[in-house]
Amino acid sequence: MAIIVNLDVMMAKRKISSNDLSEKIGITPTNLSILKTGKAKAIRFSTLNKICEVLKCQPGDILEYSDE
Repeated sequence: MAIIVNLDVMMAKRKISSNDLSEKIGITPTNLSILKTGKAKAIRFSTLNKICEVLKCQPGDILEYSDE
């Protein structure tokens, strides 16, 4: 079982760069990269909230569960 992070897909749909998104949500580009690659162990709800606010999406658009 795994959580799949589709942040890069949503960023492409909204045509926003990593640098722009990291600046708007208040995290470093390095930490955003860790989130995008799925290497993060956790995400704060406040960060998830800001990402959804900027990308105008739902948490389910970014995070997906797979039992494989």
